Amino acid sequence: MKIVIDMNIPPTWVSVFEAAGYEAVHWSSVGDIKAKDSTIMAWAVSNGYTVFTHDLDFGTLLAISEADTPSVIQVRTQDVFPDKLGKIVLAALLQFQSELEAGALVTVNEAQAKARILPIKRNS
Repeated sequence: MKIVIDMNIPPTWVSVFEAAGYEAVHWSSVGDIKAKDSTIMAWAVSNGYTVFTHDLDFGTLLAISEADTPSVIQVRTQDVFPDKLGKIVLAALLQFQSELEAGALVTVNEAQAKARILPIKRNS
């Protein structure tokens, strides 16, 4: 799995993911640091990456677009540093590996992780 780390997540996550066997890049190394979320999403789709973010807008974009890619891992906690969340996030990646490969929104907090399969259907 390849992971692009959003600007609101520290670049120190790159080494955490790489040590666990994932290919990872921080958005600041591949794109404009002022890029819109939709630009990051489009890049992730084009390049086969899963987005790792602290931004709730990515889930909203997935719901509005009803897209089935890219997968998004969304952290729902104030402390987004690897020393606090590293083990939890890596456990969620293993737990939901097949869902992420197929297209999913995985939400992670300090207590649990859950996955929603894409596309996310809006209520009519």
